[in-house]
Amino acid sequence: MLADTVNRLFEDLMTTELLIAAEQGEWPAALWHAVEENGLTMPLVSEAHGGVGCGWLDARVVLHGAGRYSAPIPLAETILASWLLDRAGIEPPHGPMSIAGGSDGAPLRLTREPDGWRVDGECPRVPWGGQVDHVVVVAPAEGAVRVGLVAKGEFNITSSQNMAREPRDTLRFDNAPVNVAGTIDNLPADAVTLFGALIRTAQIGGALERALHESVLYANDRVQFGKPIGKFQAVQQNLAQLADEVAAVGAAGSSACAAVDLALQSGVLDDAWFRIAAGKARAGEAAGKAASIAHQAHGAFGFTYEHILHFSTRRLWSWRAEYGTGERWAEALGRRVVEIGADNLWEVMTAND
Repeated sequence: MLADTVNRLFEDLMTTELLIAAEQGEWPAALWHAVEENGLTMPLVSEAHGGVGCGWLDARVVLHGAGRYSAPIPLAETILASWLLDRAGIEPPHGPMSIAGGSDGAPLRLTREPDGWRVDGECPRVPWGGQVDHVVVVAPAEGAVRVGLVAKGEFNITSSQNMAREPRDTLRFDNAPVNVAGTIDNLPADAVTLFGALIRTAQIGGALERALHESVLYANDRVQFGKPIGKFQAVQQNLAQLADEVAAVGAAGSSACAAVDLALQSGVLDDAWFRIAAGKARAGEAAGKAASIAHQAHGAFGFTYEHILHFSTRRLWSWRAEYGTGERWAEALGRRVVEIGADNLWEVMTAND
């Protein structure tokens, strides 16, 4: 039912014209209103805070759909931000949100003042940072990793974009007031990177599926030497490889989301790290291969701005580098495997099976 709702909504509202307008800076208000009205922004939020109370496996359906249709809104970021707030005992506000945790080696600084919490620091490439109503900040303070809510207008913005022309802004917090700050038990210090990798893996899975769909359609329609190019063995082999990449990332994303759901039950979020890392590493590898195959199947036509394919492939190229590249996560996995040791590796890898 959730998948049907997501697909029907995006099929009705997502158009090439909307995507082009969004790339030119126009906020898709009707699209955002529709996803918020249908409860798609807070699937992970408890019913007590006005949400749906689903798990990450259910939320993945929404994230996958947003990736498949190249939705030009911070839906994934709002889902993650609202989940963090809910877990910290804070009721998420309505409206678009993003997340910020500082750059590598330079976390944000949360301090408690007589008049409330304050945050300082700089966060580069915050998704949709200049277009959201609130930013959820994650930073260590008083012996714990805290989650805080900062309203628009309380920070300075330097605008930028990724390759897909999605906003990726630098936010500067100078003693900015934090509306409210709470803690989450066992929340890792790198929560923004870790769970950001999780949402990007799900979105990449959706974009890969769209690239496969468009490639199969084109291969069946394009006639060369008297028959559709999809009838040629070489093209079929390439499309089969593309389908393999789609299936692999889908499985990796589902496994990572299931691991988070189990980790939440045990209360040890770090238990999900291994599968999140593996999922993002696999998604990063697949993004490059799949985009290459898709464009090869389309020939020169696929590189034109008028064709819808590039909206998916530019996101694949952008998202694979966000919240840790595949190479970075592969290196981290290698270090973790060495720490675990050969005698314990199998138990860790099969713990959630």
